[in-house]
Amino acid sequence: MAEVATSATSDQLLVVIDPVARRRDGESVRIAKDVLSAGAASTKVCLPDGPEEFARALRRRGSRRPVVVGDDRALVRAVALLHRQRELTGCALSLVPVGGALSLARSLGVPTGAVAAARAVLEGAERRLDLLVDDSDGVVLGALRIPPVGAERAGAGAEAGAGPGMGLGMVRGRPWLRTYQSLVRTLAPARSGRTASAPEAGPARLRVEVDGETLVDLHEPVEAVSVVPGACGTARVEVRPVAAGMGAQASPLLAEGRSVTVSGAHFRYRADAVVSGPVGTRTWVVREGAWGLTVPVG
Repeated sequence: MAEVATSATSDQLLVVIDPVARRRDGESVRIAKDVLSAGAASTKVCLPDGPEEFARALRRRGSRRPVVVGDDRALVRAVALLHRQRELTGCALSLVPVGGALSLARSLGVPTGAVAAARAVLEGAERRLDLLVDDSDGVVLGALRIPPVGAERAGAGAEAGAGPGMGLGMVRGRPWLRTYQSLVRTLAPARSGRTASAPEAGPARLRVEVDGETLVDLHEPVEAVSVVPGACGTARVEVRPVAAGMGAQASPLLAEGRSVTVSGAHFRYRADAVVSGPVGTRTWVVREGAWGLTVPVG
């Protein structure tokens, strides 16, 4: 990641308020809007109802500095849009985090309080940050993680096991539901065993290459792969192999480089807050200082 570069220059703001933020925390949205309107020379507020209007507002920003009021997903969406428009280089984004998923914003140094974040927009400085760009033109701002094969589906099945409307309180009040659920649990393994498209949770067999050098190959099962921003335009890669015996722990395999390629059996991956896939292969390349974010000074 690059250091703080220059102070934010434009006092004309385009404030794009994500619809999820409006529904989830209208009071924080109102506070942020009031602080920004009071401190900027000119403020235009947009209230998009969906992704298309969100994208249209950013495209038509003119010389105004874009400020996104929303959560991590809204920030990733804005960066992805500007990247596809090839306008990231000359555009410094600002963020007022509002919503449920704010861990990415916090890790990037953005205050999570509405007042502090809005003041950082007005008084902060632009920090140039690295970006991971994949071979489908997708972007990663923070962490990229590949979980074990089938883990997400297995988790979803566990959550859905009670069936619709079968909360714990209802089960306690209706004993016949326990019998029904017991029968479902008894039959589920045999039924899932006949479904080839539903992989069981377990180790993944992947080839991970960093700058063309193989870090782990297909014959070595792994528990997880993670890629996070490193230093000087590189990414840090960590592969956790499967331990040899019960209770044993295998040492992680570590590497740094500018490009990371993962291939093998079809896998899903989590980039920031979004799960993508399945894919058979994907390459990510680090672009140093590719985007700018306004953060507090000092």
